[in-house]
Amino acid sequence: MTEEHHTVAPLDPASEVALIEPERVLLHMPVDIRSVSLGVLAILASLFVLHWAKAVFIPVMLSILFSYALSPLVNWMALKRVPRWLGAALLLLGILSAIGSTAYSLSDETAQLVEALPVAAQKFRQAVKTRGAKSDSTLDTVQKAASQIEQAAQESAAVPAATRGTMRVVVEPPRFNVKDYLWSGTIGLIALLGQVTVVVFLTYFLMISGDSFRRKLVKLAGPSLSKKKITLQALNEITDQIQRYLQVQVLTSALVGLLTGLALLALGLDNAAVWGIAAGVLNLVPYVGSLVTASASALVGFLQFGSLNMALAVGGASLLIHTVVGNLLTPWLTSRTSRMSPVAVFVGLLAWGWLWGVWGLLLGIPILMIVKAICDRIDDLKPIGEFLGS
Repeated sequence: MTEEHHTVAPLDPASEVALIEPERVLLHMPVDIRSVSLGVLAILASLFVLHWAKAVFIPVMLSILFSYALSPLVNWMALKRVPRWLGAALLLLGILSAIGSTAYSLSDETAQLVEALPVAAQKFRQAVKTRGAKSDSTLDTVQKAASQIEQAAQESAAVPAATRGTMRVVVEPPRFNVKDYLWSGTIGLIALLGQVTVVVFLTYFLMISGDSFRRKLVKLAGPSLSKKKITLQALNEITDQIQRYLQVQVLTSALVGLLTGLALLALGLDNAAVWGIAAGVLNLVPYVGSLVTASASALVGFLQFGSLNMALAVGGASLLIHTVVGNLLTPWLTSRTSRMSPVAVFVGLLAWGWLWGVWGLLLGIPILMIVKAICDRIDDLKPIGEFLGS
């Protein structure tokens, strides 16, 4: 018998590297440049339309939000055999009467506050001068040195005498015209009243319509049962999300109003309950409401106590309560109830605030909830819903 000897040929370096390194899996994702360009143009066009037609979109969104908030009460009255048109009318009239009576009761204090503004400014200047006179700090020395340097620079760069044959032109700023100011303010007030009227009537019509719009949207979804089911699920989720968001806002605003009223009452500020109500209402406007409440309460505290330290204490207490509740508790509760990412909520608020100002800050989160509920049920838009989700 003969023994067979098999020889193994040596591998080349390229084959050795192929055996050592695992095979790379390439994911082929064709990118359609035309589709991407059209998508970018569509987004830019949508942003332009939202900004250009904000006078239409803002009242519509406010009406939808108010109808979601007030519809449960109208439904409850309908169960008690109160017609929807009557229940919605009584509810809106009650809310408008409460707002009007509150504004009327605060009108005298507001007028006194406006009349006391010059006195407050004079007291503030005196307090700052007194504080600066008591403490000879480094800042005063630096200020004096800066004034001397500025005076020396002005003397060295004195304007030479006008040469012969030249004319000096002095541009005077336009004087303040009271008539123009009153006219612009009147036009703004009329526009505001018109928008409020539109919001009230549109909210009323949405509440008396009940579920008719929902049934129409389900009917327009298509003939297949699956599309109707998906549309109904999206509408139910939008309703639940917005109602939970409104419940969180009412809870946190009530907490802010209660804590602010107690804190200002402990500091001895007059009308602490009124300031608590104002803090609770302004808490509905993110970021801006807290600054307005802190500034106004600090001004009133300075007028009452005549001390800069007490004014800072009043404004600081209000701002601290708004910061803790608004920046810690509210985002946490909102993310828990709406299952949205806090980062997406913050970025969305910045975007809608840039588009619509204060109204964008107020309506940004409900709009993001509607967008997420729709994107979660459309295959091509599911990445957007995943990005917005927590």
